[in-house]
Amino acid sequence: MTVTVEADMPVPMRDGTVLRADVYTPDGDGPWPVLLSRTPYGRAAPDHLMVLEPVRAAQKGFIIVHQDTRSRGGSEGEWMPFRHEYDDGYDTVEWAARLPKANGRVGMFGGSYVGNTQWRAAAAQPPSLGAISPMVTWCDPMDGLYGRGGAIEWGLELPWTTQMGFEYLAKNPALPPEEKARLAGELLADVDGMKDRGYWDLPVRRSPTLEKYKLPGLGAIRAIDQPETVSWCRVAGQHDRIDVPSLHWGGWYDIFLQGTLDNYVAMAEAGKDARLLVGPWTHGVFRDPIGDLCFGAMASRLYAPVHPHGDTNDFQLAWFRRHLATDAGVTLPDTPVRIFVMGRNEWRDEPAWPLARARTEQHFLRNGGGLTTGNPDAAEDVSTFIYDPADPVPTLGGPLVMAAAYPAGPLDQAPVEARDDVLVFTSAPLEEEVEVTGRIRVVLHAASSAPSTDWVARLCDVHPDGRSIILADGITRVVTGADAIDRHEIDLWSTSNVFLPGHRIRVQVTSSCFPRWDRNLNTGDQDGTAMQVARQRIFHDADRPSFIELPVVPGGQASA
Repeated sequence: MTVTVEADMPVPMRDGTVLRADVYTPDGDGPWPVLLSRTPYGRAAPDHLMVLEPVRAAQKGFIIVHQDTRSRGGSEGEWMPFRHEYDDGYDTVEWAARLPKANGRVGMFGGSYVGNTQWRAAAAQPPSLGAISPMVTWCDPMDGLYGRGGAIEWGLELPWTTQMGFEYLAKNPALPPEEKARLAGELLADVDGMKDRGYWDLPVRRSPTLEKYKLPGLGAIRAIDQPETVSWCRVAGQHDRIDVPSLHWGGWYDIFLQGTLDNYVAMAEAGKDARLLVGPWTHGVFRDPIGDLCFGAMASRLYAPVHPHGDTNDFQLAWFRRHLATDAGVTLPDTPVRIFVMGRNEWRDEPAWPLARARTEQHFLRNGGGLTTGNPDAAEDVSTFIYDPADPVPTLGGPLVMAAAYPAGPLDQAPVEARDDVLVFTSAPLEEEVEVTGRIRVVLHAASSAPSTDWVARLCDVHPDGRSIILADGITRVVTGADAIDRHEIDLWSTSNVFLPGHRIRVQVTSSCFPRWDRNLNTGDQDGTAMQVARQRIFHDADRPSFIELPVVPGGQASA
């Protein structure tokens, strides 16, 4: 089928601002359903087009619209992340529904920021919106986008803000050309030098790198002074306003994994038509190799026919046709959830998330570095380490989005585990496989010599060759007062992994993961630059146990 492309089409907003879009229309009379993607990253950027290839999708009977959000690419207006996506999303959906050859039904697709534009548009309730397909996007911005466990998601905030700043500077009418060129050169140097300079800025709240350019930030810093701006991109609490089918895409190593799961659960519990698909992916890598591992061709999002309708894009188009086309005679799988089980490296269909048959097992952190299901002794000793904010534990893989020097995914933790400020607790080699699928929590009875500190925990799969591969991690920031012994919970979010025979289960405990999360300075004053070294204690006795809670699936079988 031949496809006609119309570039730079004007899309007027209610306030007179004109946004720009490229429209891909199949030849023929139609009418065709419309699929819309609204992006701040450039509507013709190769990475954006690969999310759902527009020509391929148009050849299958859809009108595809790629639009630059306000002030980005060819669109007019002021750049302020998330500020206008509610109204602009509504207006663009209704504009798209009236395109020539359109059938009046619009679906939205795309990931990350583009996923959030779908939620914001859906919350605005445009009458022509018929379905959304958000991929790798959040639910509560304070749990993954702006922060985690009370810490700032600094690893994402700084590079995202600076990299989006090049276009902002170029479009700033107040800057003369020579000033734009100078600032762009300095910004490029700061982006390249982020690992050794910018990430170490103190105080984070008034980062010299960000203050220098006066760039509109992603929002983690802005939310400290203007907490009301969090509502610009919060999905949590909005699900009751959304009455369209939703297809949720996630990755076990995506920075917004738990938000994807939470969005699905909220829609399903509200009785809405919702589906979930989670692969072994990071935020931007969807085929082997992923981190240090290869999961096989079955794990690929594109080009491998591993789903009922082909690859994941074929499945997505079939789902859109089911909800948007007048001839919606498309058969979809009976089960709404499809997850990739790592370790066994296979897809599995499930009737719901979380898995009702998973049972919670407590594995106790033992003095000397053991990890057992047996209860600790009454007088078991204390584990200690020193946390120095001037020498924090470096980020090494996991579910993250950071500067290029910090890749995401299943990376071997050997360099981290060799440090004196990382406690390691490891099980005996497993005689039988153990499947862990669901949400993970670490409970620490702990004390610090500092008035405020962080507790970081990590779950790893230790292979027979000694590689310790990260599966999940989390952080909690506490203000307890020096030497107070308290119970702290760390949310490690979720995973699906089979620990194979001969493998071992490992838990790391430390107090930093930098620069992903901003360093706790141990003083109680994160707006300062002074630091304090802290002596950290983890308790293991019967009255003050420390443990990890794992959702273990008996036999790993799918339920009937």
